[in-house]
Amino acid sequence: MFYVYLIKSISFPNQKYIGVTEDLKQRLKQHNAGESFHTSKYVPWELVNYFAFASKTAAINFEKYLKTGSGQAFANRHFWS
Repeated sequence: MFYVYLIKSISFPNQKYIGVTEDLKQRLKQHNAGESFHTSKYVPWELVNYFAFASKTAAINFEKYLKTGSGQAFANRHFWS
């Protein structure tokens, strides 16, 4: 399975991140260990939501959509609190 995930910084609640991975638990551990350049300044992170896909292409396309203007509006309306 391939996962598109949304995480939010606990220390800096306005900091959000959207990513894609095959191992969701391991990837969240990496974010919280400061191993990701883009998220290391804002540890710790909490998982807000995730979506599972059988296809890597579908997961990547959904991640790309969530990073567009309309995708961000969709995510803000439905997932970020």
